[in-house]
Amino acid sequence: MASRKGGAAFFRATFVLWSASVAFEIAIKRRAELSPVVAGFTFFQAANLVLRSAVSRDPLFVNTAVSLLHSSITSACVILILANQWMIVGIRKMFEHAQLFDGMWPGAYTTLCFSCGYFAYDQLDMLKCRLYSGRFPLILAHHLVLLICFTLALYRRVTINYLILTLFCELHSVFLHARKLRRMAGVRDAENRVVRLEWLLNWATFFVARLISHVLITFKLVVDAPMFGEGIELPLAFCGMAGMNLLNFCLGIDLLKAYRRERRSQQRHQE
Repeated sequence: MASRKGGAAFFRATFVLWSASVAFEIAIKRRAELSPVVAGFTFFQAANLVLRSAVSRDPLFVNTAVSLLHSSITSACVILILANQWMIVGIRKMFEHAQLFDGMWPGAYTTLCFSCGYFAYDQLDMLKCRLYSGRFPLILAHHLVLLICFTLALYRRVTINYLILTLFCELHSVFLHARKLRRMAGVRDAENRVVRLEWLLNWATFFVARLISHVLITFKLVVDAPMFGEGIELPLAFCGMAGMNLLNFCLGIDLLKAYRRERRSQQRHQE
């Protein structure tokens, strides 16, 4: 228990430091372009309060529903940003190193800010409602790493487009959160057409939007490594993508186990 409280205290402290840093940049340095971070945090906190008062008081259900809202908004924004840039400059030019490292596609900076605000909200909500487990919760560590990477990129105004590409995985998160909400609502019939369609989309987006896209981003980093220079961006990007790919592998195993478990449960029910 003491170690768990110690882990939570660490993440609370880092959240306070992150909040103070963002407040300093906006209020003292007059970085008004960072205001969508605050807007994102406020928006998702408001969504949490509305769901809690109108739908359910279960903290896990509300947190998952807000996560679904974030995934839906962010994945739609990322797809629109990519489609717009594809039509403007073409697919070859949009993935050039100069575009990904120094460039900022229309809407990319604001989308990254807004998503950064969500991860700050989610970190705080998980800490307040204790929606984590273990001595050093991986979900809180994951959010902390994202907040550090996103915030540094926003401060320095580099690798914005690279990070937008990593957010393409939110398309898969839509179906992850939808599955969780569906099970919490008691819909667990593996032969149900909606459930079967959900699993089909879950697997399709897992491979396309998460697994393959993150492997391709990692490959692009390796190819373009000599162009990065001597800053911290390349080591940070490599570490981040290594962590992402490891988490994707673990998530794939968990998904396969969950799928098999649901199928076995349905077979036993039929017998």
